[in-house]
Amino acid sequence: MLIPPAQAATSGRACRNTLRQVACQTNMRKKNTVARTPGTTPAAGIPPGAGRRVTSYDVALLAGVSQSAVSRCFKPGASISPATHAKVMRAAIALDYIPNAAARSLITRRSNLVAVIISNLANLYYPQVLSDLSQQIARQGKRLLLFTLEREADIGRVLSDVWQYQVDGAIVAAGLSDEQMAEFGRREVPLVLFNRSPREHAVHAVLCDQAEAARLLVSRLADAGHRQFAVIDGPGDSAVAQERKAGVLDRLFMLGLPAPIVVSGNYDYASGGRGLRKVIDRLGRVPDAVICGNDIMAIGCLDTARHQMGIQVPLQMSVAGFDALEASGWLSYDITTLRQPVQKMATDAVAMLGELMERRGGSAERRRYCSYLVEGSTARLTSEPQRFGMMAAA
Repeated sequence: MLIPPAQAATSGRACRNTLRQVACQTNMRKKNTVARTPGTTPAAGIPPGAGRRVTSYDVALLAGVSQSAVSRCFKPGASISPATHAKVMRAAIALDYIPNAAARSLITRRSNLVAVIISNLANLYYPQVLSDLSQQIARQGKRLLLFTLEREADIGRVLSDVWQYQVDGAIVAAGLSDEQMAEFGRREVPLVLFNRSPREHAVHAVLCDQAEAARLLVSRLADAGHRQFAVIDGPGDSAVAQERKAGVLDRLFMLGLPAPIVVSGNYDYASGGRGLRKVIDRLGRVPDAVICGNDIMAIGCLDTARHQMGIQVPLQMSVAGFDALEASGWLSYDITTLRQPVQKMATDAVAMLGELMERRGGSAERRRYCSYLVEGSTARLTSEPQRFGMMAAA
């Protein structure tokens, strides 16, 4: 059938108009479509679709509240009425909504991250410290971002990574140079040193008096009749190890006792046994007392003395350590050691950092803590004869 030219033109225009209308309606539907996520239905007011995450605006729409009310519901400590909170939570569950920390940081200009820098060779009580720090930081609505060092001297390479994460603050259990401390100030990142002395710098710190703890230990051993001491030292770049050694040397000098035999260690089990052999080789006999830079070296020293060298501990030789890690209290060891109030120190470090992040500036504060002696069975702490259950293997 032939169609007149005029009618054909009219039909063509109508067809093209119809196609344009269909295309326009399709595009409009695409623009108005919201991603369908688990728990969402058209009846809930969220049409099915794909390609976009559920946002706080979607939750606000479903709950019938403002977007700022949704934000307050997910901000620790924010003011929100119980009724509004309940509505928002019901909507969030229905939409399977999860707050976007990255987006929130763009609005608040805070990452809500706290960097914790610690050495892999640090004393083994630090897992407890990390657990305490993490819990305290979480109570402030922030998260711990852990950076570990192979050795404390490696901190320069780690700091470049710390800056990339735009952390709100940092707790550092490692030695910092003058320039590195100054860089924290220049970047306006609040800093608290953990168990490290800031020397003459205006830096906040929580720390134990390591030298005084060592002096206390030497005094007790000397009062019990020990005269020839030996020290199995920690890593050369560990400030804590060097302070402990300095305390031992200082107290022995004040008491007029012979200088101790000092050998290097690495805060590990093997260092304890290896260090004891070196001490005996250099001294030519078994020393009266061996002070180890930490408990894990004291355990290595004790095992070598008892099971490989036949030395009776503590009748022939006393062994002592530092830090009171869990294994030091096991019946097989029962190490004489010095305990630091690490839980209190962790709590105070986070509280101090929280204040710095809120108010910035202010004079530097240093909180010093004292260690106390744990009287195990590996050291003679009295001049009176005693019976000890922990004897050497013959």
